[in-house]
Amino acid sequence: MKELKIGFLQQHNTADTHNNILRLAEGISDLAKRGAELIVLQELHNSLYFCQTENVDNFDLAEPIPGPSTKLFGEIAKELGVVIVTSLFEKRAPGLYHNTAVVLEKDGSIAGTYRKMHIPDDPAYYEKFYFTPGDLGFHPIQTSVGRLGVMVCWDQWYPEAARLMALQGAELLIYPTAIGYDQNDTPEEQQRQRIAWQTVQRGHAVANGLPVVAVNRVGFEPLSTESGISTESEAPGIQFWGSSFVAGPQGEIIYEASTDEEESIIVSLDLHHSEQVRRWWPFLRDRRIENYNDILRRFID
Repeated sequence: MKELKIGFLQQHNTADTHNNILRLAEGISDLAKRGAELIVLQELHNSLYFCQTENVDNFDLAEPIPGPSTKLFGEIAKELGVVIVTSLFEKRAPGLYHNTAVVLEKDGSIAGTYRKMHIPDDPAYYEKFYFTPGDLGFHPIQTSVGRLGVMVCWDQWYPEAARLMALQGAELLIYPTAIGYDQNDTPEEQQRQRIAWQTVQRGHAVANGLPVVAVNRVGFEPLSTESGISTESEAPGIQFWGSSFVAGPQGEIIYEASTDEEESIIVSLDLHHSEQVRRWWPFLRDRRIENYNDILRRFID
């Protein structure tokens, strides 16, 4: 048995980035004291989800890697002796920005980075305005607690990405996330979307025989804090649906968080169990790789 205690923070965010980071630091410290060895944070956790609008001033939120956040969270990781998965708005060069996950090792060093590969461009999720698609590929990050298949949000809908991580020895799949409801959709449609989001990731767990950890934010974030609209029911914006979860290698839900409350959770996983599941369900053995060439085509007519 290779037990790993995974902690995650499902947090609401405000326009006060200092307060967001302070609460994250407190939450990480609490999880570490409770025994967490690996701590996963939500997507773009330092700020509001700024991609609801196309605003050039939002580029001021970006920072280099290494930079202030990797220094701060690296110091926290070293002090507490934990591995932390962060999600940052990276300024790589003038005019070049990425949505980047950074994994910090127990000694505070950067174990590895992953730049979000699939970039959405939908109403209220105008990420193509801000982020250049990642150029690091899909490669697990080796850490002292295991080989982590870290991806980011929109990547979680693509089975090819999860498969490539699995084929390179990832021991679990991790998705920092920021996703919520469109207020114009009916309650029934909102729930269909939330359940689909969870189901596709559980499918990655089953197809690859790996645990999945998805950490989403929670709470309402208005489109503009300067709109003069005072109530959530009137204001345009995103109601993030929380529902952070951990699934086992057969897709079983080990823990699912609330849709509307902050949570600080620790889940224990037996990483060796994945090997047993793969012996029962040898999907990787039976793949017909010689017949998959067309998967590289955009469309097959």
